[in-house]
Amino acid sequence: MKSNIIIGLLGSTLDNRKDPDRWAWWRPTVSLCMHEDFLVRRFELLYEEKVEKLAQYVADDMRAVSPETEVRLHPVNYDDPWDFEEVYGELHDFARRYDFNTDAEDYLVHITTGTHVQQIILFLLTEARYFPGRLIQTSPPRRRQDQPTSGTFRIIDLDLSRYDRLASRFVQEQQEGLSFLKSGIDTRNDAFNRLIAEIEQVAVYSRAPILLLGPTGAGKSLLARKIYALKKSRRQVEGPLIEVNCATLRGEGAMSTLFGHVKGAFTGAMRDRPGQLLLAHRGILFLDEIGELGVDEQAMLLRAVEEQRFLPLGADREVESDFQLIAGTNRDLWAAVEEGRFREDLLARINLWTFRLPGLPQRREDIEPNLDYELREFARRNNAQVSFSKEARVRFLDFARSPAGEWRANFRDLNAAVTRMATMARGGRITEEIVEGEIRRLQQAWRFPEGASPQQQVLDEVLDETRLEAIDQFDRFQLEGVLQVCRASASLSEAGRKLFAISRQRKKNANDADRLRKYLAKFGLEWGAVKGEG
Repeated sequence: MKSNIIIGLLGSTLDNRKDPDRWAWWRPTVSLCMHEDFLVRRFELLYEEKVEKLAQYVADDMRAVSPETEVRLHPVNYDDPWDFEEVYGELHDFARRYDFNTDAEDYLVHITTGTHVQQIILFLLTEARYFPGRLIQTSPPRRRQDQPTSGTFRIIDLDLSRYDRLASRFVQEQQEGLSFLKSGIDTRNDAFNRLIAEIEQVAVYSRAPILLLGPTGAGKSLLARKIYALKKSRRQVEGPLIEVNCATLRGEGAMSTLFGHVKGAFTGAMRDRPGQLLLAHRGILFLDEIGELGVDEQAMLLRAVEEQRFLPLGADREVESDFQLIAGTNRDLWAAVEEGRFREDLLARINLWTFRLPGLPQRREDIEPNLDYELREFARRNNAQVSFSKEARVRFLDFARSPAGEWRANFRDLNAAVTRMATMARGGRITEEIVEGEIRRLQQAWRFPEGASPQQQVLDEVLDETRLEAIDQFDRFQLEGVLQVCRASASLSEAGRKLFAISRQRKKNANDADRLRKYLAKFGLEWGAVKGEG
């Protein structure tokens, strides 16, 4: 059988008994050598030099109760046994120097004595196999009058199957975190799932800034809220989530909103204002559209992120705020740096953990689970269950996953589409007719997005979808301009004179109205239809 070798720290409090009555007290280091059914062949006793006399005294008692045990004393040097870095370095060096012989000896690391920091480090070094053995934990007897005072011990093997079960609990917790970040949606896009797994790891184990990139509607704001809620559930943040849309900040108002001001800092500053950065203390600050932030605000934000302190407007004393920053943008910040619109040093500071969220068109396999999620959310908000008929669901998904589904606003478009269809669903059933109407509405919105020219709107009004799709892009742009002129003219002749004002000068008998009539006929259009009269 292998020999039992104990590696442990002297307990300057629990082991510290020198009076004749000391044998009536449980002393963890001495008691380990008092078990008849557990022979300690050698005890490697680590102690701080300032308690060397106590170490010698305890070693003598260990030899007295167990003459078979060889006790070796090892001084360790650190000024503060509660300093993690200092203690780790000393114990790590000891483990590296020690001549382990695992073929002949069984090593047990005693984690009952020492400061909590020392115990944690012994655990970590054993888990990492710097100490190639198991952990041993001792406990006093249940009643002081119990004899002998050896107490009990328990060996903890980090390689046992029960540790695998513990590991499986961590895996389960991680999976729960992933599902939470995805709002419980069973997403199918492999690249997106890998991205969320990385974000979950960073969210749980880091307080460094996080930069979320992606197009409008890709879910940056929702993800920031989920990250906060996940950290809150793990008790990693105590403060609030403060959300700021930087695109709405302008001039002195931007400085005041972010960093606060004192009374009298500027005209209209009637009282002190804390500012969003201060409100985010011990929580998370989410700066959406950070690319829209002014250069002056960027400079102050950089210092606030690096030093957790900043100067409110008009103040002569700095304030402190310890927050984690999450930034979101749909802009190319690197191009903005080249153009001088974004500070390079700020980008370098927030670019530690950068995640680019794909848009819905890049995740078409995720449209179906997101469709179900939107239906559940509609039911939750409106207390009304809504579902598709089988045919309607197939029709909508076929369109949504095809190239015809442009999803320019990404998940915002999908949310709006589901909301409209569910609202129109009498009896809680979305029919094919409702789906067809929504498809036409989406196609029109994507063809003529907000801010489109009046010409585009006219074109959509006078031509149905089938005829419009049969027209080349070149002809479409030309026709758009022609129709706009027609709508602004009182007659076919007036419209013709405007459209052919240059070429008609080269003709003796110009018939502008006939020329325009023939042009419109190429697309199956008549004057009355163009003017909206028939």
